[in-house]
Amino acid sequence: MNIRICVSCFIACFIVSTSVNSFALDVSKKPNVLFIAVDDLNDWIGCLGGHPQARTPNIDALAARGVNFAKAYCASPVCNPSRSALMSGLRSSTSGVYNNGIDRRTTICNDVPPLNSHFQKNGYFVAGAGKIYHGDGDQFGAWDDYANAGKHSGDFPPGKGENDGVGGIRFAPIDETDEETHDYATVTYCIDQLNKKHDKPLFLACGLHKPHMAWNVPQKYYDMFPLASIQLPVVLESDLQDIPPAGINMAKPDGDHAEMLKSGRWKEAVRGYLAAGAYCDAMVGRLMEAFDKSPNRGNTIIVFWGDHGWHLGEKQHWRKFTLWEEATRAPLFYYVPGVTKPNSVSQRTVDFMNIYPTLCELCGLERPKHVEGESVVPLLKDPSAPWDHAALTTHGFKNHGIRTEKWRYIQYHDGSEELYDEVNDRMEWKNLANDPKFTSVKAELGKWLPKTNVPTPANKNASKDKNVKKSSAKKKAS
Repeated sequence: MNIRICVSCFIACFIVSTSVNSFALDVSKKPNVLFIAVDDLNDWIGCLGGHPQARTPNIDALAARGVNFAKAYCASPVCNPSRSALMSGLRSSTSGVYNNGIDRRTTICNDVPPLNSHFQKNGYFVAGAGKIYHGDGDQFGAWDDYANAGKHSGDFPPGKGENDGVGGIRFAPIDETDEETHDYATVTYCIDQLNKKHDKPLFLACGLHKPHMAWNVPQKYYDMFPLASIQLPVVLESDLQDIPPAGINMAKPDGDHAEMLKSGRWKEAVRGYLAAGAYCDAMVGRLMEAFDKSPNRGNTIIVFWGDHGWHLGEKQHWRKFTLWEEATRAPLFYYVPGVTKPNSVSQRTVDFMNIYPTLCELCGLERPKHVEGESVVPLLKDPSAPWDHAALTTHGFKNHGIRTEKWRYIQYHDGSEELYDEVNDRMEWKNLANDPKFTSVKAELGKWLPKTNVPTPANKNASKDKNVKKSSAKKKAS
């Protein structure tokens, strides 16, 4: 998995990032925040090297403006829990929000302000569009303004023809133009907000849907990836032989992956995800072009994050919903004028619980007492600074993954374990958990496991994500 960025793209990234970093935050007033969330975007982007054919020059240029956290991990590999944790400041193990069917309004106390409410309370004009929580209509907490869902209510038009995927994995080009798509409307709203005169500092949240399924994007993005040239992820046929039953139950190799192999359309699916990623990149490029022309660009912080990763056959699994690298690693970039330096990369392991406390510190806001996670401001100043924190990802009650620069340790609810040497086994093919030589390693990593594990609320044991259920060939995925 080598990073492949063309020389011209690198030069463009350097020029853009160098010019914008000539600004410095105006300490006389609170900085603005441009908060960009992308749904189901894994590490298949140029600057993270997850797939050699990814074409994401605009996202790469955004990463080059400041600090790219190369080892950033979600709080949960599911949309609702991941976003609820990041925005509320409470981990899933503390709140009990473990799956998409759990309503955070009944599990997170009213006296726990989410990030948007906290910024509004502290004098910000808080606006947003698209998917920040779990869907466009899910506007938890306080907002001064939020865009309407738009023409397609978060989804795109159906793909051309009936052969638009394999089971629940949906992919097909569409005839519509960029201008007719939902994310385009989201970006338009955000551009309008960037150019408006606000009497207060601005907190602007831009939630992009793609590359969430269905991977129905305009034909031109499919044309960027000729089917015959598509490279498949490397998969070890015997990969799951040393995985405990709890891990295999998450992977479900007899489900999506078996159906994909039977269909013979694996390359088509990979092409669809790459196309959706390229479409997302175009939307980011449009937003950043407008940002660079906006009046307050010199006093605006940018944070860019994907809510979790995504498998496309690795470890014989599709979608998110696991505690392995593919489902948990996602992009995280910060651009802070006068603080971050262009083309910076941090190899420290962080999870997305850092975003709430980091933005509080950067904007001079008091950090609420309930907020879990650590501010990464020291790493924004020096990406190689000492960092003694592990990244923690939770998927369901008492299922946790711990990631350090050297190790991944997984402990399931039944006590079964996995341990991987991330330096020498980046594909996580050899589970070392049962080797007595690593008992002390597991014990040390186990110190990062949460002390609190709130039980799953009654009757909410199964994920309600539409993509979990096997769909018929004609069923449109969420």
